[in-house]
Formats: sequence, C-alpha cells, structure tokens
Amino acid sequence: MADQPMPATTRRGALAALGLMPFLFDGTLREATAAEAKAGGAAYRVLNAGEVRALEAFGEVLLPGARAAGVAHYVDAQLARPPADSLLMLRYLDVPPPYDGFYKAGLAALDKHAGGSFAAFAPDKAAELVRALSAAPAPDWAGPPSPLFYFAVRADAVDVIYGTMAGFAKLGIPYMAHIEPSAPW
Repeated sequence: MADQPMPATTRRGALAALGLMPFLFDGTLREATAAEAKAGGAAYRVLNAGEVRALEAFGEVLLPGARAAGVAHYVDAQLARPPADSLLMLRYLDVPPPYDGFYKAGLAALDKHAGGSFAAFAPDKAAELVRALSAAPAPDWAGPPSPLFYFAVRADAVDVIYGTMAGFAKLGIPYMAHIEPSAPW
C-alpha cells in the first residue's frame, strides 16, 4: 500500500489539525492559540503596533469577536511562516508571496483612507467605510484592491473564530473531521 497517494489535506482540515501556532512570549517561542497569544501579550514578529491596531479594528468590523479571538496574532503568526505553510486565505487566491506586503499595504491604505487611523473611527462610521470599500476601491486607495483586501481579512477573521472545534460548536454544527486534531484550537 506504500504506492497509494496520500489524501489531499484541505485548508479547513489543516486549520483544525494545526490549531496551535508558535508565538513569541518573553523571547521564547511557545505553542498557543491566537486568543491565548493575545491574552498573554505575545510579541508580534511581522506587524508593527499601528498595523496591529488597524487589523484588529478592521477584523472587529468584519466579524465581531475577531479582536478577542486574536485575529492580529493569527495573521502575524501566519506571515512569520514560510509561504508554503501559511494558512492565510491569500495563499489560496493565487496572490504571490511574500504575503506581508499585501497586509502592510492594505492596512496602510485603510489608515490613509480613514484620514490617519481606522482604529480611531466610531463603530458605525467604521462599518460605513468598510461597506464602501468592500464594493469598489475608493479613488484614493493606494493598496491591494480593497474588495480583495476585505475578502482576505474577513476570511482570516472567520478562520480564527469559527475554524476550530469550539467555533463549530458556537455555530451548532457537529464537527465531523475525517481525522480529529490532536488538540483543540
């Protein structure tokens, strides 16, 4: 049976099986979930403080709860991985690596479009701006196409909240993986 091909791993299966990711706690890499990394103050390895604030605020508008679930830590951890191992939606959209340029340019464009800081917007104003950007790029948008940026970050937020056994439970959907992950995310 050695000559039978291995079944293809799906993105969803990989997310469930690889729930723990390496995060930098006090100078030491340790396996944790994105929410644990956020709660424990894990250091960011790719994104700077302004990018983290923008990403958390944007993720929260796209899917409430994304900030607490650690969307910025999740994206940062995936950006720190080799592109072939990344679980970011970008990889599956044929966007060429490295992916950090896409996120950094998108977050800079988001802040610029917001007049300096998207994170400083009131929730209703932020939601209005996001609705507009999801449909078509604004004339002054200077990043990746805003609908693509919206789609990619929204998918990341969905993955960090619902791409886990606990996330399936929140939705009331039975988790029926072909191979159960070794640890819950």
